[in-house]
Amino acid sequence: MAKQYLFLILSLSYLFSPELTAATAASQAGASKKAINFIQSSCKTTTYPALCVHSLSVYANDIQTSPKRLAETALAVTLNRAQSTKLFVSRLTRMKGLKKREVEAVKDCVEEINDTVDRLTKSVQELKLCGSARDQDQFAYHMSNAQTWTSAALTDENTCSDGFSGRVMDGRIKNSVRARIMNVGHETSNALSLINAFAKTY
Repeated sequence: MAKQYLFLILSLSYLFSPELTAATAASQAGASKKAINFIQSSCKTTTYPALCVHSLSVYANDIQTSPKRLAETALAVTLNRAQSTKLFVSRLTRMKGLKKREVEAVKDCVEEINDTVDRLTKSVQELKLCGSARDQDQFAYHMSNAQTWTSAALTDENTCSDGFSGRVMDGRIKNSVRARIMNVGHETSNALSLINAFAKTY
C-alpha cells in the first residue's frame, strides 16, 4: 500500500510540480514580451502548443526570437525529460511484487528509453553542428541527421508505451510509466516540429 501511495505521489509531482509552475511564472514576468510572443507564435505550429509554451517560456530570456535557440532549447528540455524518465523506469525493475508481464514490459521499456536518450543526445549534437555549418549543404546534412534522430526517438517512446497495452496490464505500473512516456513523446513531437521550422530558416 505504501509503494502504491509513493507511485501516486511521484506521478502527480511530476506533472504538477509547483516549483516548475512558479519558475515559469517568474520567468514570464521577467522576460520580454517580444520573446514570449515569439514562443507562443512558434508553439502554435506544434502538436501540443500548450505544453510547448509551458515548457519553453521559462527560457524566454535565452531564446529571445531565435528559431535556432528555440529548437535547441526544446530538444534540451526533451532530453532532460527523457533522462528523468529513464531513471524512473529503471528503478521499477528493482520493485518487488510485479507481474511477469509487467517485469518484461518494464525491461523492454528501459531498453527503448535508453535508445531514446541516445538518439536525442545525437540530435542535440547535430543541431549544434548546424550552427557552425559553412554552407547550405553542410547545414542540410546536419539538420537531416537531427530530424532523423529525433523522429527515431519518438518511435522508441511509442514502442515502450505499446508494451503496456491491454487490460491485463492495467494497474499502477502501467499508469505511471505510460504517463511519463506520453509526456516525453509529446515533448519530442514538439521539439521535432520546432526543428523542422528552424530548418526552413536557413
